[in-house]
Amino acid sequence: MRDVATASGVSPATVSFVLNGVANQTISPATRERVERAARELAYVPHGIAKALREGSSRIVLLTLDPAFGGAGSDEYIRGLDAELGRHGYTLLVRHGQTTRRSLAALVDAVSPKAVIDLAAVYTSGDPTADDGGWVNGLPAHTAVQLRHLADAGHRRLAVALPEDAALARLAGVRLQSAREAAPALGLDLVESLTVPADVPGTVAALRDLLAAQPDLTAVAAFDDGVALRVLAALAELGLRAPGDIAVIGFNDTEYGAVSAPTLTSVHIDAAAFGHLAARRALGLEADVVPATARIVRRASA
Repeated sequence: MRDVATASGVSPATVSFVLNGVANQTISPATRERVERAARELAYVPHGIAKALREGSSRIVLLTLDPAFGGAGSDEYIRGLDAELGRHGYTLLVRHGQTTRRSLAALVDAVSPKAVIDLAAVYTSGDPTADDGGWVNGLPAHTAVQLRHLADAGHRRLAVALPEDAALARLAGVRLQSAREAAPALGLDLVESLTVPADVPGTVAALRDLLAAQPDLTAVAAFDDGVALRVLAALAELGLRAPGDIAVIGFNDTEYGAVSAPTLTSVHIDAAAFGHLAARRALGLEADVVPATARIVRRASA
């Protein structure tokens, strides 16, 4: 910093104000430009340990990622979060797996993060009857967007297809509860649950049993695209068509839905923008990122 100050003809304090973006300082644009040019020419890099000592925390933001949140949506969220943190000189540390209060406390004590983001807690809260499907209302509102597409197509009796995987049980429970809470406002008469195994033969058996018990079902809203694709395969094994016999809609809009037969209608979420927004909130910056609301990718299955 002293080298930058000497090269630009200002004090080290002025260099600090400019490079750290300190507000309410009467520094002319010409001086700012001179300091920034000198910093570039000298390849100045802020000293992370020194900043941590001054700020009382490391320049790390910790994200706890429950196993239930693996996949395309979380990958995009992490990409946006990491990019925005990097712009402000912070590093993202992702803690994968189940996190207990004790393990989290030990990790926080070890790295002294600037902030901790619990994606599961943030995303699974919210109002399932919200209209915008936006991040503020999280998974419940995104579930309502999925169901609204089916309701608008005239479906009244449907099933929510959930994975059998025990690691996803908590998130699956939130999805089912969100669907049942959103149903009355959408004019849905019945929301059943369909537990989908990891294999197609098991899914065929589960779907056959459900349709025998509820012959009036006309649609399936799936936990994610993977579950939806197994349901489509099971329908074909049973000699049924989507959407003619049973409409099927996925969630998270993965690339596989565009190449299935029939192609899969799904819910697309602007996860990367939500990551940018989360980073700015974690750093106490103005939330000037406006993610697009959840939207339906219309294909052939629903």
